[in-house]
Amino acid sequence: MGGIEFLKGHGTQNDFVLLPDAAGRLDLTAERVAALCDRQRGIGADGVLRVVRAKAIGEESAGEWFMDYRNADGSIAEMCGNGTRVFARYLVDAGLAEDGEFVIGTRAGDRPVVVHPDRSVTVQMGPAAITGTSVTVVAGQPFSGVAVNVGNPHLVSVTDTDIAGLDLRDQPDFDHDVFPTGVNLEFVNVLSEGALRMRVHERGVGETRACGTGTVAAVAAALHLAGKDAGESTVDIPGGRVSVTVGRGESTLSGPAEIVARGELDEAWWLAAGA
Repeated sequence: MGGIEFLKGHGTQNDFVLLPDAAGRLDLTAERVAALCDRQRGIGADGVLRVVRAKAIGEESAGEWFMDYRNADGSIAEMCGNGTRVFARYLVDAGLAEDGEFVIGTRAGDRPVVVHPDRSVTVQMGPAAITGTSVTVVAGQPFSGVAVNVGNPHLVSVTDTDIAGLDLRDQPDFDHDVFPTGVNLEFVNVLSEGALRMRVHERGVGETRACGTGTVAAVAAALHLAGKDAGESTVDIPGGRVSVTVGRGESTLSGPAEIVARGELDEAWWLAAGA
């Protein structure tokens, strides 16, 4: 089989292992994903992005390429905004897509992207739908939240509590009847009009330095609480800053995308990781 090509990239320090697999031949098991993402026994990442042709794995998409995204624990996820930016950057760098606008397939549907000359990327994220309210609990402290669907589930708690002091090392509690497949949990401070600060505990990962769909959910929730259904905001996360617009039935996410390394996975390691 030989070595398996990989790349390492990040979007505002939400980091990923990319696996080019145009023909869809890799046996990408949950065990292999978890091993790849492990920061001691693998490469280390918040998730894995398999770069595969949509038709090779039977996915319907207007675009040629499908982002097969997996969480760090090996579970399959619908969508990842930061991952989509890194995925798009890779396609352009590898000569698999042209600069400018094209479409990437995801489990949450097609996502048009624009790769700008400076290699920052804007992603059309689809609608950010307010679906209700619920509560999460961090170290015994309850936080009311707005439930938002951005192709994947979120619960956004906009709070006056300084989010810098929250302990998000452990999984916060949430209502499993409301979120039977788990939920991404965002904690948000309003800095000023059009400026938010956010931390996030991602489903299947833990606290991450950024979450693209989470920033869209955060802006949608903040607007909703202010009695608005459209607007724009910057969002500061531990890994940097992104810009989000939310409209009626559509949202966008803009920010950096970096490719930091490339190499080959050892064949023996790959085989052992899947055992």
